[in-house]
Amino acid sequence: MRVLGRASALVILSLGAAGGVIADAGTPMAAHVRSANERLEDVTAALAEGYTAIPCADGFDGATAVHYVNSKYLQDAVPDIGRPQGLLYENNGDGRLTLVAVEYVTMAGPVSLGGQPFKLLLAPDRYRLVVWAWKPNPLGGFAEANPDASCE
Repeated sequence: MRVLGRASALVILSLGAAGGVIADAGTPMAAHVRSANERLEDVTAALAEGYTAIPCADGFDGATAVHYVNSKYLQDAVPDIGRPQGLLYENNGDGRLTLVAVEYVTMAGPVSLGGQPFKLLLAPDRYRLVVWAWKPNPLGGFAEANPDASCE
């Protein structure tokens, strides 16, 4: 539970980072992320793989959607495109969750994945990359939050 608390703090503290590299869900990186994580589109598969839900948070730039974090993957020293540390889902209105983005987090850096650099976030120092591979984001495919995403 202590690791999950740390994971929650990492995700929620990450909301303070603004902006993102302008890209869209049609980029080769987004396509690669979708392909590598297709199995996680079903939240029951994510739960079976060890992901746990944490509270959603809204920020100035929008929401980050409902987070599921894998505390085991948070220990990975090197990011792996098929092992995201966080999954972002939205409720599609009928109680089902739809995968909209993934996030990669590491304490080592600077680092990049598929040529896309991670952002350095402070308190605690860590590097994070969010990929909005399933939901278009007007702030960019690698932005921290999405004004069109919802926590509800």
